[in-house]
Amino acid sequence: MKQDKIIGKTYDSKLLSRLAKYMRPYRRIFWISVLLTILLAAVAPALPLLIEYTLDNYILAGQYQYLTKMLILMLSLLIAQTIIRYFHTLMTNTLGQSVIRDLRIQVFNHITNLRLKYFDNTPIGRLITRTISDLETIANIFSEGLIQIIGDLLQLIVILGVMFYTDWRLTLVVLVPMPLMIWSTYIFKEAMKSAFQSVRLWVSNLNTFLQEHISGMAVIQYFAREQQEFRKFDTVNKEHRNAHVRANWYFSIFFPVLEIIIAIATGLLVWYGSKQIIADVISPGVVVAFIMYINMIFRPIRELIDKFNTLQMGMVSAERIFEVLDTDEFTPNKGLYKPETVRGEIEFKNVWFAYNVETIRVEADSPIADEKEIITNRNWVLKDVSFKVQEGETLALVGATGAGKSSIINILSRFYEIQKGQILLDGVDIREYELSFLRKNIATVLQDVFLFSDTILHNITLQDPRIHLDQVIDASKKVGAYEFINNLPDGFGHQVQERGVTLSSGQAQLVSFIRALVHDPRILILDEATSSIDTETEQLIQEAINNLMDGRTAIVIAHRLSTIQKADKIIVLDKGEIKEMGSHVELLSFDGYYKKLYDLQFNSAGI
Repeated sequence: MKQDKIIGKTYDSKLLSRLAKYMRPYRRIFWISVLLTILLAAVAPALPLLIEYTLDNYILAGQYQYLTKMLILMLSLLIAQTIIRYFHTLMTNTLGQSVIRDLRIQVFNHITNLRLKYFDNTPIGRLITRTISDLETIANIFSEGLIQIIGDLLQLIVILGVMFYTDWRLTLVVLVPMPLMIWSTYIFKEAMKSAFQSVRLWVSNLNTFLQEHISGMAVIQYFAREQQEFRKFDTVNKEHRNAHVRANWYFSIFFPVLEIIIAIATGLLVWYGSKQIIADVISPGVVVAFIMYINMIFRPIRELIDKFNTLQMGMVSAERIFEVLDTDEFTPNKGLYKPETVRGEIEFKNVWFAYNVETIRVEADSPIADEKEIITNRNWVLKDVSFKVQEGETLALVGATGAGKSSIINILSRFYEIQKGQILLDGVDIREYELSFLRKNIATVLQDVFLFSDTILHNITLQDPRIHLDQVIDASKKVGAYEFINNLPDGFGHQVQERGVTLSSGQAQLVSFIRALVHDPRILILDEATSSIDTETEQLIQEAINNLMDGRTAIVIAHRLSTIQKADKIIVLDKGEIKEMGSHVELLSFDGYYKKLYDLQFNSAGI
């Protein structure tokens, strides 16, 4: 398992500025939230002031007849605060979820357009963490972080202003423990910075581990690896637990320290305030109000720390999200060519391809080259490959595993980019075609069939509204799959479970074959497409395959040479190079690679 890593800074104003751009469509909600924040801060000192006034002017003066009126006024104030806080919470959460909805759509759209090379090097669990838990953490920036921090700061300023206006000496006494508060807050902030990064790291690693091992559960059970993999999971899970425990431990230390500081401030207030009351300098109502002010000062400070930690965690997640969004591993899509029809003539001209390429840069006037960038790679998957397939012809690719067969079809659809040479479709470089147009004209049936957790009909049509049920039924009859689909519960509406586990491997392969046919491509690619189909089923659909290939250019990859004997052209690949090319009869007459493969396969089959 490739582990995630801690990246970058925890807090960055540029990240906040970038996130703020996503609020622009929701400016109205944002400003309503700000207005409600200001209202909450403005009414915060009202209740202590009312209690101070009631105590000094009515209770101590014996004017009890006014207490009912004051109680009603206080109750009305509390109801008003509750209503304001309700709409404030509603608005901030609506803002956060709206921003995250847009951001999640952008992230998903971005991921789906990345080239396959990115997914070769990036664990799927990490991307799941980015698009789900990291984005939810960012939502907290808007619902519990940024605006709440503004509100707490405003409330702190308003309360301190009222306190200094009421009695500046009493206020200074209350603020005596403040340096201790600031110092402990700084220590806590630095500790939580590391803790939150560690939490996000191990959440991502845990998701990656689970995704990989649940997907590969069959392999684990086939080789009785349950106990070994459990021990690996236990290690990852313990690190995940330790990260959370460490973060909670910091909280368990910090908040009791805050309570001690509040107790010190209250004790100092009672001590000094009592002396002032005895000296008849201040009234008892002022001291009572200041006791309430203490909680109203330190509570926002305490919540500021909590909200700041929320902001910190959001910044870590934002950096991870923008790391994905800033990934520019796209298939270049500068081509605009979209002809009305595609004939299907394919030509490879001196194509060199490698999955991992090393480059060195030299000056243009360097004696070793005329170019500024030289590709240096000893691990070429395809080496100087050249061939041509005419419109409507069938090309078969044979060779040992790793010979480069699948790479040819991958670069034809531009899932990967070649380093040297040229690939032409109807005489036009494939890079000149609009990418989606190119891929819509190439349908591929892979050896490893992937079916979505959806109906058979939707797995075939991929919910393309241009494909109708009668087309699907007609295609299923041509490949001999109509009977088995029709016998399923709900027929074409049968719900396929994840990865098609409710179907046999042969049935899933047939569904994928229908899927390729109904999209009516000009080029049909079969990558070991009959490997998961039993001999009886293969014989049943072989004639249908031959008929369906008529008029289409087809590229067939097969280990069983019996399936490609009627191909117009067969290419034998070995270590990325073309060793032989010709028809079945011609290659047998060469008495070379193909003849050896043919004899080996058919002799082992007892033919």
